[in-house]
Amino acid sequence: MMNDSLVQSGRSRLGKPLSVQIASTGMYVPERVVTNEDLASLGCDSDWIVQRTGIRQRRFARDDQATSDLAYLAALDCLSRVELDPSQVDLVLVATITQDYMTPSTACILQRKLGCIAPAFDLNAACSGFMYGLIVGSQFIANGLARNALVVGSEVMSRTVNPTDVKTYPLFGDGAGAALLGPSGGSGAGPGQESPGILAFTLGSEGSPEALCTPGGGSREPLTPERLAQGRQYMQMDGRTVFKWAVRCVVDSCRDVLATAGYTIDQVDLVLMHQANTRIIDAAVEDLRIDPDKVVVNLDRYGNTSAASIPLVLHEANLQGRLQKGTLILLCGFGAGLTWGTALVRY
Repeated sequence: MMNDSLVQSGRSRLGKPLSVQIASTGMYVPERVVTNEDLASLGCDSDWIVQRTGIRQRRFARDDQATSDLAYLAALDCLSRVELDPSQVDLVLVATITQDYMTPSTACILQRKLGCIAPAFDLNAACSGFMYGLIVGSQFIANGLARNALVVGSEVMSRTVNPTDVKTYPLFGDGAGAALLGPSGGSGAGPGQESPGILAFTLGSEGSPEALCTPGGGSREPLTPERLAQGRQYMQMDGRTVFKWAVRCVVDSCRDVLATAGYTIDQVDLVLMHQANTRIIDAAVEDLRIDPDKVVVNLDRYGNTSAASIPLVLHEANLQGRLQKGTLILLCGFGAGLTWGTALVRY
Protein backbone atom coordinates (compact mmCIF):
# COMPACT_ATOMS: atom_id res chain seq x y z
CA MET A 1 0.00 0.00 0.00
CA MET A 2 1.33 3.45 -0.91
CA ASN A 3 2.33 5.76 1.93
CA ASP A 4 -0.21 8.58 2.42
CA SER A 5 2.57 11.14 1.97
CA LEU A 6 3.18 9.98 -1.61
CA VAL A 7 1.24 10.22 -4.84
CA GLN A 8 2.10 8.77 -8.23
CA SER A 9 2.98 11.03 -11.17
CA GLY A 10 4.36 9.35 -14.27
CA ARG A 11 7.73 7.80 -13.44
CA SER A 12 8.06 9.63 -10.11
CA ARG A 13 6.50 9.67 -6.69
CA LEU A 14 5.50 13.11 -5.52
CA GLY A 15 5.64 13.78 -1.79
CA LYS A 16 3.43 16.04 0.27
CA PRO A 17 4.81 18.53 2.85
CA LEU A 18 7.13 17.36 5.63
CA SER A 19 7.54 19.50 8.74
CA VAL A 20 11.30 19.04 8.75
CA GLN A 21 13.85 21.81 8.38
CA ILE A 22 17.52 22.09 7.46
CA ALA A 23 18.99 23.20 10.77
CA SER A 24 22.64 23.43 9.73
CA THR A 25 25.05 22.79 6.86
CA GLY A 26 28.76 22.03 6.57
CA MET A 27 31.42 20.95 4.12
CA TYR A 28 34.95 19.72 3.63
CA VAL A 29 37.05 19.61 0.48
CA PRO A 30 40.62 18.26 0.34
CA GLU A 31 43.46 20.75 0.26
CA ARG A 32 44.94 19.53 -3.03
CA VAL A 33 43.78 21.63 -5.98
CA VAL A 34 44.11 20.00 -9.41
CA THR A 35 43.74 22.46 -12.28
CA ASN A 36 42.97 21.68 -15.90
CA GLU A 37 46.56 22.58 -16.70
CA ASP A 38 47.73 19.93 -14.23
CA LEU A 39 45.97 17.33 -16.37
CA ALA A 40 47.63 18.40 -19.62
CA SER A 41 50.20 15.61 -19.35
CA LEU A 42 47.34 13.11 -19.58
CA GLY A 43 46.26 14.55 -22.90
CA CYS A 44 43.47 16.72 -21.48
CA ASP A 45 42.95 20.08 -23.19
CA SER A 46 42.15 22.84 -20.69
CA ASP A 47 40.08 24.95 -23.07
CA TRP A 48 38.07 21.93 -24.19
CA ILE A 49 37.26 21.02 -20.57
CA VAL A 50 36.04 24.54 -19.80
CA GLN A 51 33.99 24.83 -22.98
CA ARG A 52 32.36 21.42 -22.61
CA THR A 53 31.87 21.32 -18.84
CA GLY A 54 32.65 24.65 -17.18
CA ILE A 55 35.18 22.96 -14.88
CA ARG A 56 38.48 24.76 -14.23
CA GLN A 57 39.74 22.83 -11.22
CA ARG A 58 38.80 20.14 -8.74
CA ARG A 59 40.01 18.77 -5.38
CA PHE A 60 41.70 15.40 -4.92
CA ALA A 61 41.95 13.60 -1.57
CA ARG A 62 45.28 12.60 -0.07
CA ASP A 63 46.32 8.98 -0.40
CA ASP A 64 45.58 8.44 3.31
CA GLN A 65 42.05 9.91 3.09
CA ALA A 66 38.96 7.82 2.44
CA THR A 67 35.32 8.76 1.99
CA SER A 68 34.54 8.46 5.72
CA ASP A 69 37.38 10.87 6.56
CA LEU A 70 35.93 13.55 4.32
CA ALA A 71 32.44 12.83 5.66
CA TYR A 72 33.62 13.16 9.25
CA LEU A 73 35.17 16.59 8.69
CA ALA A 74 32.07 17.85 6.88
CA ALA A 75 29.88 16.47 9.68
CA LEU A 76 31.94 18.22 12.37
CA ASP A 77 31.69 21.50 10.46
CA CYS A 78 27.92 21.11 10.22
CA LEU A 79 27.36 20.16 13.86
CA SER A 80 29.69 22.85 15.22
CA ARG A 81 27.62 25.59 13.61
CA VAL A 82 24.67 24.76 15.87
CA GLU A 83 26.85 23.61 18.79
CA LEU A 84 25.42 20.10 18.71
CA ASP A 85 27.64 17.48 20.29
CA PRO A 86 28.22 14.62 17.83
CA SER A 87 27.03 12.15 20.46
CA GLN A 88 23.54 13.69 20.20
CA VAL A 89 23.01 12.71 16.56
CA ASP A 90 20.00 10.36 16.23
CA LEU A 91 20.46 9.09 12.66
CA VAL A 92 23.47 8.95 10.34
CA LEU A 93 22.95 8.70 6.57
CA VAL A 94 25.80 8.74 4.07
CA ALA A 95 25.13 9.10 0.36
CA THR A 96 28.09 7.75 -1.59
CA ILE A 97 29.20 5.52 -4.45
CA THR A 98 32.82 5.50 -3.23
CA GLN A 99 32.35 3.74 0.10
CA ASP A 100 35.42 2.91 2.21
CA TYR A 101 34.68 -0.82 1.95
CA MET A 102 32.15 -3.10 0.29
CA THR A 103 30.99 -3.70 3.84
CA PRO A 104 30.51 -2.29 6.48
CA SER A 105 28.74 0.84 5.36
CA THR A 106 30.58 4.15 5.38
CA ALA A 107 27.78 5.49 7.59
CA CYS A 108 28.71 2.97 10.29
CA ILE A 109 32.32 4.10 10.12
CA LEU A 110 31.18 7.73 10.41
CA GLN A 111 28.90 6.83 13.32
CA ARG A 112 31.88 5.37 15.16
CA LYS A 113 34.02 8.43 14.45
CA LEU A 114 31.25 10.70 15.77
CA GLY A 115 30.71 8.60 18.88
CA CYS A 116 26.92 8.64 18.63
CA ILE A 117 24.52 5.78 19.36
CA ALA A 118 22.34 5.89 16.27
CA PRO A 119 21.13 3.89 13.28
CA ALA A 120 23.49 4.38 10.35
CA PHE A 121 23.32 3.29 6.74
CA ASP A 122 24.46 4.26 3.25
CA LEU A 123 22.39 5.28 0.25
CA ASN A 124 23.68 4.49 -3.23
CA ALA A 125 21.83 6.75 -5.64
CA ALA A 126 24.94 8.31 -7.18
CA CYS A 127 24.58 12.04 -7.82
CA SER A 128 20.99 11.94 -6.52
CA GLY A 129 22.15 10.37 -3.27
CA PHE A 130 21.94 13.45 -1.08
CA MET A 131 18.37 14.11 -2.21
CA TYR A 132 17.43 10.54 -1.33
CA GLY A 133 19.10 11.02 2.05
CA LEU A 134 17.27 14.30 2.61
CA ILE A 135 13.89 12.64 2.11
CA VAL A 136 14.70 9.44 4.03
CA GLY A 137 16.07 11.41 6.98
CA SER A 138 13.05 13.70 6.95
CA GLN A 139 10.70 10.72 7.07
CA PHE A 140 12.44 9.40 10.20
CA ILE A 141 11.91 12.76 11.90
CA ALA A 142 8.34 13.26 10.65
CA ASN A 143 7.42 9.78 11.92
CA GLY A 144 8.93 10.44 15.35
CA LEU A 145 11.76 7.93 14.97
CA ALA A 146 14.53 10.52 15.31
CA ARG A 147 14.91 13.97 16.82
CA ASN A 148 17.50 14.87 14.20
CA ALA A 149 19.25 13.32 11.22
CA LEU A 150 22.73 13.93 9.85
CA VAL A 151 22.79 13.53 6.07
CA VAL A 152 26.22 13.54 4.42
CA GLY A 153 27.14 13.30 0.76
CA SER A 154 30.78 12.24 0.52
CA GLU A 155 32.85 11.03 -2.41
CA VAL A 156 36.41 10.25 -3.45
CA MET A 157 35.60 10.23 -7.14
CA SER A 158 39.23 10.56 -8.22
CA ARG A 159 39.68 6.83 -7.54
CA THR A 160 36.64 5.67 -9.52
CA VAL A 161 37.56 7.10 -12.92
CA ASN A 162 40.26 5.92 -15.30
CA PRO A 163 43.15 8.43 -15.36
CA THR A 164 43.78 7.53 -19.01
CA ASP A 165 40.21 8.38 -20.05
CA VAL A 166 40.42 12.04 -21.06
CA LYS A 167 36.62 12.25 -21.47
CA THR A 168 35.70 11.32 -17.89
CA TYR A 169 38.77 11.82 -15.66
CA PRO A 170 38.69 15.66 -15.78
CA LEU A 171 35.01 15.77 -14.81
CA PHE A 172 35.17 14.57 -11.22
CA GLY A 173 36.47 15.79 -7.89
CA ASP A 174 36.47 14.79 -4.23
CA GLY A 175 34.58 16.40 -1.35
CA ALA A 176 31.87 16.11 1.28
CA GLY A 177 28.87 18.17 2.32
CA ALA A 178 26.54 17.71 5.27
CA ALA A 179 23.13 18.84 6.47
CA LEU A 180 21.53 18.45 9.89
CA LEU A 181 17.77 17.95 9.74
CA GLY A 182 15.36 18.67 12.57
CA PRO A 183 11.63 19.19 13.20
CA SER A 184 9.94 22.47 12.32
CA GLY A 185 6.76 24.09 13.53
CA GLY A 186 4.37 22.89 10.83
CA SER A 187 3.37 23.67 7.26
CA GLY A 188 1.44 26.91 7.83
CA ALA A 189 -1.71 27.99 6.04
CA GLY A 190 -0.63 28.01 2.41
CA PRO A 191 1.95 29.14 -0.14
CA GLY A 192 4.14 31.88 1.29
CA GLN A 193 2.95 31.28 4.87
CA GLU A 194 4.69 28.00 5.65
CA SER A 195 7.04 27.30 8.49
CA PRO A 196 10.45 25.94 7.44
CA GLY A 197 10.08 22.54 5.84
CA ILE A 198 9.94 20.43 2.71
CA LEU A 199 6.93 21.69 0.77
CA ALA A 200 6.99 19.03 -1.95
CA PHE A 201 9.41 16.49 -3.35
CA THR A 202 9.82 13.81 -5.96
CA LEU A 203 12.04 10.76 -6.16
CA GLY A 204 12.34 8.52 -9.18
CA SER A 205 14.40 6.01 -11.10
CA GLU A 206 14.72 4.76 -14.64
CA GLY A 207 16.99 1.72 -14.55
CA SER A 208 19.60 2.19 -17.27
CA PRO A 209 22.95 0.78 -16.13
CA GLU A 210 24.29 0.95 -19.66
CA ALA A 211 24.21 4.77 -19.50
CA LEU A 212 26.42 5.18 -16.44
CA CYS A 213 28.01 2.28 -14.59
CA THR A 214 31.07 0.96 -12.77
CA PRO A 215 30.87 -2.63 -14.06
CA GLY A 216 33.62 -4.38 -12.12
CA GLY A 217 33.76 -5.19 -8.42
CA GLY A 218 30.24 -6.43 -7.75
CA SER A 219 28.67 -9.88 -7.83
CA ARG A 220 28.07 -9.68 -11.59
CA GLU A 221 31.71 -8.97 -12.42
CA PRO A 222 34.00 -9.87 -9.50
CA LEU A 223 37.40 -8.30 -10.05
CA THR A 224 40.04 -10.54 -11.58
CA PRO A 225 43.48 -9.68 -12.98
CA GLU A 226 41.96 -9.77 -16.46
CA ARG A 227 39.13 -7.39 -15.58
CA LEU A 228 41.52 -5.04 -13.80
CA ALA A 229 43.68 -4.95 -16.92
CA GLN A 230 40.57 -4.07 -18.93
CA GLY A 231 39.73 -1.18 -16.58
CA ARG A 232 36.40 -2.68 -15.52
CA GLN A 233 36.88 -1.20 -12.03
CA TYR A 234 36.44 2.30 -13.45
CA MET A 235 33.27 4.24 -14.17
CA GLN A 236 31.97 4.12 -17.73
CA MET A 237 29.58 6.72 -19.10
CA ASP A 238 27.61 7.37 -22.27
CA GLY A 239 27.91 11.13 -22.01
CA ARG A 240 25.54 12.03 -24.84
CA THR A 241 22.74 9.83 -23.51
CA VAL A 242 23.18 11.11 -19.96
CA PHE A 243 23.17 14.73 -21.11
CA LYS A 244 19.88 14.45 -23.01
CA TRP A 245 18.22 12.53 -20.18
CA ALA A 246 19.50 14.89 -17.47
CA VAL A 247 18.06 18.03 -19.05
CA ARG A 248 14.66 16.39 -19.51
CA CYS A 249 14.77 14.98 -15.98
CA VAL A 250 15.60 18.30 -14.34
CA VAL A 251 12.92 20.21 -16.23
CA ASP A 252 10.16 17.65 -15.69
CA SER A 253 10.86 17.00 -12.00
CA CYS A 254 11.13 20.70 -11.16
CA ARG A 255 7.82 21.41 -12.86
CA ASP A 256 6.16 18.51 -11.06
CA VAL A 257 7.36 19.65 -7.64
CA LEU A 258 6.43 23.29 -8.19
CA ALA A 259 2.94 22.32 -9.37
CA THR A 260 2.44 20.04 -6.38
CA ALA A 261 3.42 22.81 -3.95
CA GLY A 262 1.39 25.47 -5.75
CA TYR A 263 4.30 27.68 -6.74
CA THR A 264 5.75 29.09 -9.95
CA ILE A 265 9.44 29.22 -10.77
CA ASP A 266 9.40 33.02 -10.40
CA GLN A 267 8.56 32.63 -6.70
CA VAL A 268 11.66 30.52 -6.02
CA ASP A 269 14.56 32.40 -4.41
CA LEU A 270 17.41 29.94 -5.06
CA VAL A 271 17.94 27.02 -7.42
CA LEU A 272 20.58 24.45 -6.42
CA MET A 273 21.17 21.72 -8.99
CA HIS A 274 23.59 18.82 -9.06
CA GLN A 275 26.86 20.24 -10.33
CA ALA A 276 27.53 17.93 -13.26
CA ASN A 277 28.04 20.15 -16.26
CA THR A 278 27.33 23.82 -16.95
CA ARG A 279 25.69 22.90 -20.25
CA ILE A 280 23.11 20.78 -18.42
CA ILE A 281 22.50 23.56 -15.91
CA ASP A 282 22.26 26.24 -18.62
CA ALA A 283 19.85 24.16 -20.73
CA ALA A 284 17.57 23.53 -17.75
CA VAL A 285 17.69 27.19 -16.73
CA GLU A 286 16.64 28.20 -20.24
CA ASP A 287 13.82 25.64 -20.47
CA LEU A 288 12.43 26.52 -17.05
CA ARG A 289 12.98 30.27 -17.59
CA ILE A 290 14.89 30.65 -14.35
CA ASP A 291 16.61 33.94 -13.53
CA PRO A 292 20.32 32.95 -13.77
CA ASP A 293 21.09 35.09 -10.71
CA LYS A 294 19.08 32.62 -8.63
CA VAL A 295 21.23 29.65 -9.66
CA VAL A 296 24.25 28.85 -7.47
CA VAL A 297 27.17 27.20 -9.25
CA ASN A 298 30.51 25.99 -7.86
CA LEU A 299 31.25 23.39 -10.52
CA ASP A 300 34.13 25.47 -11.86
CA ARG A 301 36.04 25.01 -8.57
CA TYR A 302 35.12 21.48 -7.48
CA GLY A 303 34.05 19.56 -10.59
CA ASN A 304 31.40 16.86 -10.32
CA THR A 305 31.52 15.54 -6.76
CA SER A 306 28.54 13.20 -7.23
CA ALA A 307 26.52 12.88 -3.99
CA ALA A 308 28.54 15.69 -2.38
CA SER A 309 27.67 18.31 -4.98
CA ILE A 310 24.28 19.47 -3.68
CA PRO A 311 25.28 19.75 0.00
CA LEU A 312 28.46 21.56 -1.08
CA VAL A 313 26.57 24.15 -3.09
CA LEU A 314 23.93 24.38 -0.34
CA HIS A 315 26.57 25.15 2.27
CA GLU A 316 28.34 27.69 0.07
CA ALA A 317 25.02 29.47 -0.48
CA ASN A 318 24.67 29.51 3.30
CA LEU A 319 28.16 30.99 3.73
CA GLN A 320 27.29 33.68 1.19
CA GLY A 321 24.30 34.71 3.30
CA ARG A 322 21.82 33.59 0.65
CA LEU A 323 19.94 31.26 3.02
CA GLN A 324 17.75 33.36 5.28
CA LYS A 325 14.64 32.46 7.22
CA GLY A 326 11.89 31.97 4.66
CA THR A 327 14.16 31.53 1.63
CA LEU A 328 12.46 29.28 -0.93
CA ILE A 329 14.95 26.79 -2.40
CA LEU A 330 14.53 24.39 -5.31
CA LEU A 331 16.96 21.45 -5.01
CA CYS A 332 17.46 19.01 -7.88
CA GLY A 333 19.72 15.96 -8.13
CA PHE A 334 20.14 13.47 -10.96
CA GLY A 335 22.59 10.68 -11.63
CA ALA A 336 23.44 7.05 -12.26
CA GLY A 337 20.71 4.50 -11.96
CA LEU A 338 19.32 6.48 -13.58
CA THR A 339 17.90 8.30 -10.53
CA TRP A 340 16.63 11.72 -9.60
CA GLY A 341 15.36 13.66 -6.62
CA THR A 342 13.90 17.17 -6.46
CA ALA A 343 12.52 19.12 -3.51
CA LEU A 344 11.07 22.54 -2.79
CA VAL A 345 12.29 23.64 0.63
CA ARG A 346 11.34 26.60 2.81
CA TYR A 347 14.49 27.43 4.78
